[in-house]
Amino acid sequence: MNLVKRFFGDISMQAISSGSFCSVRELAARIEAYIAEHNLNPKRYIWKADGQTILAKIQRAREKLKSLS
Repeated sequence: MNLVKRFFGDISMQAISSGSFCSVRELAARIEAYIAEHNLNPKRYIWKADGQTILAKIQRAREKLKSLS
C-alpha cells in the first residue's frame, strides 16, 4: 500500500498541484500524460526496510486494530 500512496504522491506533486484544471477530462488527460512520460524512463521503487522491520510493523498494526474492536 505504501508504494501506491507514494506513486499517487508523485503524481500529485509533479503533475497535478502545479496546474489548474477546468474539467475532469482535462485533469485525467494530465494524469495520463504524466504516466506516459513516466513510463518512458521507469524507475523502480526500492524498499529501504528489511523484512523483519516490515513484519513487526504489520504485527503492531494488527494488535492495535484488535484493541480497537
